Amino acid sequence: EHDVGVPLFNRHARGLVLTEQGEMLFRTAHDVLMKLETIKSRLTETKDRPSGVLRVTTTVGLGAGWLTERVQEFIELYPEISLQLILANEELDLTMRQADCAIRLRQPQQPDLIQRRLFTVHFHLYAAPSYVAKHGRPSSVAELKAHRIVTFGVPVPSHLSELNWLETVGDFEGGQRVPTLQINDILSIKRAVQGGAGIAMLPDYVISKDSDLVQLLPETEVPSFDTYLAYPDAMKNQAKLHVFRDFIIAKARSWSF
Repeated sequence: EHDVGVPLFNRHARGLVLTEQGEMLFRTAHDVLMKLETIKSRLTETKDRPSGVLRVTTTVGLGAGWLTERVQEFIELYPEISLQLILANEELDLTMRQADCAIRLRQPQQPDLIQRRLFTVHFHLYAAPSYVAKHGRPSSVAELKAHRIVTFGVPVPSHLSELNWLETVGDFEGGQRVPTLQINDILSIKRAVQGGAGIAMLPDYVISKDSDLVQLLPETEVPSFDTYLAYPDAMKNQAKLHVFRDFIIAKARSWSF
C-alpha cells in the first residue's frame, strides 16, 4: 500500500477484504505468475523430449486404488519427467497452480479449465462372507435398516457427498441411518468390510476378481461418478502435459469396472 499509494484492503474486525484496487493488483499479479510458471516449464523441456516436474492430483481412493498401479509404465516411457502425485479428497485449485492437472470424480465447473471425460466410477454394495453368515443378506434396500453399515465419515467434500448414500437410502425413521463405522478412506473401508465390520458402498475398481467380498442387492441403482481429466488453459501447450493426457486417455479406454 505504501508503494502504490492506495488502500488495498478494507480492514474489519473479522479480517481483511480486498478493495477494488486490491482486486486489480491481485488479478494482475496472478496473471504474471501464471505466465512466469508457463515460461519456466517450457524452458525446462527439451525440444523433442517432455521433461520437468508434473503435478497430478486426484482423490485418495482413485489415486491409491487405480492410478498408482499404472504410473510405472509412464515413468519408464518418460524418464525425464518427475511425476508428483498429490492425493487429496478436497479439490486443489488448478488455476492457482496447486497442481498441473487433476483427475476428478465430477465434471469441472471452472470455465477456464480444459477437460476430457475419462470413465464412470461405478459403486455397489459389498459385505464379507463372515458378515453375511452372521447377519444375513438383505433382500431389499428397506432391510438395510437392520444391518450395520460402514460409510465414508467426515469431512466429506460436497462433491463426494453421495459416498454416504447408505446413510439416507430406503424407508426408515430418524431421518438418517447411523453408521456403525466411519472411515474417510475408501481402501480402509474395504479392509474393514473384509474384516466383517458391515455393509459398505465400494467402487468396483477396488474389488479384484478373486475378492471374496459378497455383492449385495446387485439390481439396486447405486450412485456413480463420471470422471474427468482437467488442466488449466496455460498448460495446454506443454509437452509433459500432452504425453500424460494421452497416456491417461489410453488407460481410460481399458477401464472395465
